[in-house]
Amino acid sequence: MRTLVLGGIRSGKSRWAEDAIVNALPPDQPVRYLAAGALNGSDPDWSARIASHRTRRPAHWTTEETDDVTGVLRRPPAVPTLVDDMGTWLTGALDRHNGWDGGSVDEPVEQLLDAVGAYGSTLVLVSPEVGLTVVPASASGRRFADELGSLNQRMAVLCERVVLVVAGQPLTIKAPA
Repeated sequence: MRTLVLGGIRSGKSRWAEDAIVNALPPDQPVRYLAAGALNGSDPDWSARIASHRTRRPAHWTTEETDDVTGVLRRPPAVPTLVDDMGTWLTGALDRHNGWDGGSVDEPVEQLLDAVGAYGSTLVLVSPEVGLTVVPASASGRRFADELGSLNQRMAVLCERVVLVVAGQPLTIKAPA
């Protein structure tokens, strides 16, 4: 089953996603935690956030920190995987494809969506929800919001379950048929 977990910053979406994948699998089932971006040690706050995420994961999980989410999802074997988060992945894609200055991220988005749709194991995708606040004042902020909103909508179509987490509380948007 594919699950998309949406929520605002610090909404509890990552913690909810971690609990959801644990509860969906047998005890001690290996899980791949895919951190969608390489660690940059130059930002102490970001490093502290990553460290807090690491410490709450079970010891039997493996962690991969990479910008190549698509490549990892296509690499056999397909094992239960949690991807956190798609906003970080999109920021990297925009960086790599000159997206802040008009370049297109259509190709990497299509490739990612193909990999998500074809994934052969439990998959939980965490992504920030957009559109719950004012329209960003900068062109890059509007571009990010537009691209992320589109990506979230397209991932939601591929996922059997979509959950919005607000203040740590899940609201099911789409349930398995």
